[in-house]
Amino acid sequence: MSFHATTILAVRKNGKLAIAGDGQVTLGHTVFKSTARKIRKIEDKGILAGFAGTATDAFALFDRFEKKLDEHAGNMKKACVELAKDWRNDKILKNLDAMLIVGDKDNLLILSGTGDVLEPDDDIAAIGSGGTYALSAAKALYKHTNMEAKDIVKEAMQIAGEICIYTNTNISVEEI
Repeated sequence: MSFHATTILAVRKNGKLAIAGDGQVTLGHTVFKSTARKIRKIEDKGILAGFAGTATDAFALFDRFEKKLDEHAGNMKKACVELAKDWRNDKILKNLDAMLIVGDKDNLLILSGTGDVLEPDDDIAAIGSGGTYALSAAKALYKHTNMEAKDIVKEAMQIAGEICIYTNTNISVEEI
């Protein structure tokens, strides 16, 4: 059995980026922890990152992302592309079971283990087991309310936590 950390949602709106994550960590079919923090703020580079998947793999991936940022002078897009190349080609990294959402004031990207670096069309991105629920709720709130990014991610994650059994409503939010 492995530990899994689940739902992450990001929204860019009105010059702000907010990323939210639930607090649930699952071991097999059991809630192991309900207060995990899955969002990281890289203050000196103005970047937020959130991870979903197997917890140890996500931490390993996040550490590599930070190293790539340092190697590429804080250029987030370049760091993401280089990490994705390594992730796809490296025998050890290829087996990681995790995804990342990273963003700054100008960009929002999803990184996957297949070497994908995806940029959503509408400044909304979600990953993890409750990602589709959170994404749906965020899209509706974004289009049909005047809520700010931080409020959208919080409310959409609340909705996802009420639907997805692998997502709880102990939500952490970071904003830049």
